[in-house]
Amino acid sequence: MANRILVVDDEKLIVKGIKFSLEQDGMAVDAAYDGEEALRLVRVNEYDLVLLDVMLPKLTGLEVCQQIREFSSIPILMVTAKSEDMDKIMGLEYGADDYITKPFNILELKARIKAILRRSAKKAAPDPERKNRRTRLRDLEIDVDDRRVFLKGAEINLTAREFDLLELFMANRGKVYSREDLLNTVWGRDYPGDARTVDVHVRRLREKIEENPSDPKYLYTKWGVGYFFE
Repeated sequence: MANRILVVDDEKLIVKGIKFSLEQDGMAVDAAYDGEEALRLVRVNEYDLVLLDVMLPKLTGLEVCQQIREFSSIPILMVTAKSEDMDKIMGLEYGADDYITKPFNILELKARIKAILRRSAKKAAPDPERKNRRTRLRDLEIDVDDRRVFLKGAEINLTAREFDLLELFMANRGKVYSREDLLNTVWGRDYPGDARTVDVHVRRLREKIEENPSDPKYLYTKWGVGYFFE
């Protein structure tokens, strides 16, 4: 079955070009030209990925990303203005999985989309060796097979990247991972981002699993080295 992508940008010529290129690769593509339309489409359809521009009418891309994260962990690839570091960081803060800057090469965009889709497909594929495997540490429980996380019995919503980080930490308790280690392991060696990407995702993960993120009981920092799970 073809991957279904939602492209959100108010510049119709850009959307037309992206749509044509992705469809040439066998993907099904829907388009939205403002934030409200994007939210409506995500609520009523099942997409494998949302390509979301930051600058949109009605609702900004950051607002759309934040609202999507209230009900879905669908992969979101943010499109930011060139050299606007704050847009990139804010996109990650609001729950985006990755970002790409304008102007971009369409081949790079497609490579980034396909990499995210491969990771999502790999995580979604059933693995008989890991079926029904759950890992628990005090009040925190992770269901590896269904990619679900529970804190004190209540399910919490993590993005794909946050889940990957949590799964890695819980499977390797006590092991300290540098930011570079995490970038290579979770994002992939060809990922163009930097250490700030890791810091943002770790901070967001702490906000979701820690009762007091400034005094963590699960996810610790080893100053000057990296992060580790108790």
